Amino acid sequence: MSANRFEYSEKYMDGKFEYRHVILPKDVAKTMPKNRTLAETEWRAMGVQQSRGWEHYAIHRPEPHILLFRRPLGTDPLTGDVNPELERQSKEQYQQELADNQRK
Repeated sequence: MSANRFEYSEKYMDGKFEYRHVILPKDVAKTMPKNRTLAETEWRAMGVQQSRGWEHYAIHRPEPHILLFRRPLGTDPLTGDVNPELERQSKEQYQQELADNQRK
């Protein structure tokens, strides 16, 4: 990883949320507050760039430079609000993928 580059994971999901993680450059990680999750204004000010609706929800203690994010399924990436139709579609897609994987 380049010293000044943020690394973004692919999105993954369960039946309720979609998730992703972001690996911070070491120089940025040294400046972040310890022992608490960050507000959106804080992680954006650090340089993390992603669509709306993401919440920094947990700290991975062994690797605090990895930020763990989630947002409800069906979140509109432009507004950050949950769209009931997108939520329904996302949950149906998740259930179908789960069923397909169980058949393999």
